Amino acid sequence: METKKNFVLDTNVILHDYKCIYNFEENDIYIPIVVLEEIDKFKKGSEQINFNSREFARELDEIATDDLFAKGVSLGEGKGRLRVVTNPDYPEILEKSFAEKIPDHRILAVALNLRDSDKVHKTILVTKDINLRMKAKSVGVLCEDYKNDKVTNTDIFEQAQQTIAVPSELNDRICGGEEIPIDSISELKDKVVANEFFILQSEKSPVLAKYDGASGKVKMVNKDKEKAFGIKGRNAEQAFALDALLNKNIQLVALTGKAGTGKTLLALAAALQQHENYKQILLARPIVALANKDLGFLPGDEKAKISPYMQPLFDNLDVIKRQLGTRDQDSIAEMQQSGQLVIEALAFIRGRSLNDTYFIVDEAQNLTPHEIKTIITRAGQNCKLVFTGDVQQIDTPYLDMQSNGLVYMIDKMRGQALFSHVNLVKGERSELSELASNIL
Repeated sequence: METKKNFVLDTNVILHDYKCIYNFEENDIYIPIVVLEEIDKFKKGSEQINFNSREFARELDEIATDDLFAKGVSLGEGKGRLRVVTNPDYPEILEKSFAEKIPDHRILAVALNLRDSDKVHKTILVTKDINLRMKAKSVGVLCEDYKNDKVTNTDIFEQAQQTIAVPSELNDRICGGEEIPIDSISELKDKVVANEFFILQSEKSPVLAKYDGASGKVKMVNKDKEKAFGIKGRNAEQAFALDALLNKNIQLVALTGKAGTGKTLLALAAALQQHENYKQILLARPIVALANKDLGFLPGDEKAKISPYMQPLFDNLDVIKRQLGTRDQDSIAEMQQSGQLVIEALAFIRGRSLNDTYFIVDEAQNLTPHEIKTIITRAGQNCKLVFTGDVQQIDTPYLDMQSNGLVYMIDKMRGQALFSHVNLVKGERSELSELASNIL
């Protein structure tokens, strides 16, 4: 049976992943000429979307021959062919439904023409734009989201750390300070991964524990001892988070959870606690509004314009300062003045060398998988990276709970000895905040 397909790509797919053309296996790919026109509009700028635009243009230039616009060019062994479609007819069904020939409708026209001219192979429009998918369905065109970097299982973002039933004797040993090889604990062996935190429940009181990836042993997590720069974990999840953040063997940490669970506060406190181990502490977040014009209405230079977007980070720093005495407050002020502690927009951080750095990226759910990868691959010697975010509050167009970079990273890194993920469920900001987060 013929299984080969034709895929028509929308602009947003290429801007999301400039190497997407190599991810469709043996199937053929068609790019409407209007997509190239749209991509060209994004080539200037320092954001990831601008980088992807330029890189795709270079990629296309390397493989382009005269056949690119005729019968297409091969994408390599085991891959299909790539063709750029020019001057497609505008089908009558589109004239009736969408008379205005905007880029979306011209892309639809390519998909419709290809579907009608090639009855052997299934034609599918690939777009991250939900509205365009609805339009495609309305005129009978098969369509789907770009699935290459989608995560199928997101259950771990809905729940706290798991509770595992164990014998009382095991809990007694762990409470006594014993570190037990995980291979000798049948109740845990196939249920947890490296650097995962969990609650061991016996007939007696429960015990907070972790599977230490460096030693391969199960250890106790003492909630009362987990403290960083005046900030103490208020619940088991926050104690787990602090343990991971303060563990020098864990170089990559992801903290997820709804607003008010303490993700950013804990990450910043842990960084300050370890400031003597790093030359610089960087705290950054992406600015989703950077791509539209409302940022330009703000007065001042670039740093003044982005200041309102950085305010939540300064708010967390103020919370920490209030827990401290004058001496420690002066220490934080000195770190800021000397440049050891920098709070900045992520766009200004990109390209820097990440040696001897504790780097916190806030609101990481608004980054693409490629952006996350770009940041992590810049990690040098003595570098710790912390990504925080609420995977259910995504402000970036064309990203969702299954395709954003934070979720993608956690899915791929889970179980690695250098990585730990803690999902924070219980809000600690205030009783009102927790109530609103749960019921509104």
